[in-house]
Amino acid sequence: MRENEKIFKKRLEKFQRLLKENEIDGAVIRTLSTFIYFTGTKWLRPSLLIPAEGEPIVIVAKGEKELFMERSWIKNVEEFQKTEDLMAMVTVWIRKNGYNTIGMEFSIERDAYILFYEIFKRLNPGVEIEDVRPLTMQLRMIKDKWELENIRKAGKIAVRGMEVAVETIKPGKSELEIAAEIVRELMLNGSEDPKVYVSATPRAHAEPFRDIKVERGKFVTVVIGADYNNYYANMTRSFFIGEPNGRSKSAIEAMERVHQIALEKTQPGVTFAQVEREIATVYREKGLQEYYITGYAHGVGLLIEEDPITTIVVPHRAMKAQKGMVLAMVHAPLMIPEGAVKKEDTIILGRGLENVTLFDASISP
Repeated sequence: MRENEKIFKKRLEKFQRLLKENEIDGAVIRTLSTFIYFTGTKWLRPSLLIPAEGEPIVIVAKGEKELFMERSWIKNVEEFQKTEDLMAMVTVWIRKNGYNTIGMEFSIERDAYILFYEIFKRLNPGVEIEDVRPLTMQLRMIKDKWELENIRKAGKIAVRGMEVAVETIKPGKSELEIAAEIVRELMLNGSEDPKVYVSATPRAHAEPFRDIKVERGKFVTVVIGADYNNYYANMTRSFFIGEPNGRSKSAIEAMERVHQIALEKTQPGVTFAQVEREIATVYREKGLQEYYITGYAHGVGLLIEEDPITTIVVPHRAMKAQKGMVLAMVHAPLMIPEGAVKKEDTIILGRGLENVTLFDASISP
C-alpha cells in the first residue's frame, strides 16, 4: 500500500539487517504472506528479490506491472512473459551481483512450491540456500500499530460472520449451506479471503461437506478466519443442538474454564508450556484428557495460523509470550463422540489482553 510506504520500508530495512547478520546475500521470496508483508499488496504467483543491500525487485507477469505499481511502494518492477524467463531473471540477478548464499522460505504455504526450489538448485548449482523463514517470522510475530488496527477490523468482521452462523445453524442444514452463508457475510463486510470451517461431526478444522447435516444431540463447530487488508482475526464457537448433559455438558464446562485460564495466564514472559500444563489439568480432572488435542495457542496475522504455532511446532511451546503478539486461543478442541468442542478468540497481548472477537451466544433449538 503506497500510502503506508514508511511502514514497509522499515520492515525491509530490518530484514536486510538480519540477512547481513546471517551472512545471506539476498532472498528470493515466493510465499504469499511474506510477499504481502514487504510489498503491501496481495499478488498471485509472487516473486520478490531482496538484496542484503540495495533496492528490492518484484517480478510480475507481462501486463501486470502498471497495476502492481499502483498498489505497492516498490518501484523496481520487471515483467516476464514465459515461466523460463522468470527463472532466468532470478538467476541473472544472482550471478550479476556475485551472490553465493540465497535465502528462501521453507514453507507449506501457497506458492512455496518444491518444484521452484528444485529448478532453482539446478540453475544455480554453486549457490548455497538458507531457510529465512525464522528471520521473517521473527519480524512478523510482533505486530505494529497499523497491523493491530487491521486485525481489530478483521475481528469485527469475524464476529458478524459468527452472528450469521447462529442465525443459520438448524437441524437438517448441511455444513456446506452454513459455511456458504458465513462466507457471503464475511465477503460483503470486506473480507477478501475468508477461511470458514464447519463441522457437525468430531473433526478439527473441517472443510464443510454438502452431505453432512446438523443433528440434534450433537455439536456444530464453526471456525472463522476473516481478513482485513490481508490481516486475519480467528474465532471459533461450538454450538450444541438440544440440551447438553453428561459428557457434552462436562466438555462445555471444561472448555469455558480453559478459555478463562488461557486469557488469565498467557502474559508476556510466560511460556506457552506453562499454560498448557494448567489446561491439561482441567481436562484430567474432568475425565476428558483422552479427547484433548494438545496445543492451545497460535499466532494470527497475515496467516490465520502463523508463528508461534504451539499447535503444530512442538518447540514453540517452550517460547515465551511477548508484548505485541497476536494469538488465537484456545485452539485445541475436545474431540468427543458428540462432536468437536472449541472456544477460540483472537487476543492482542499488550499491557493487558485485548479480545478482538468478543462474542457470546448459544444454540439449543
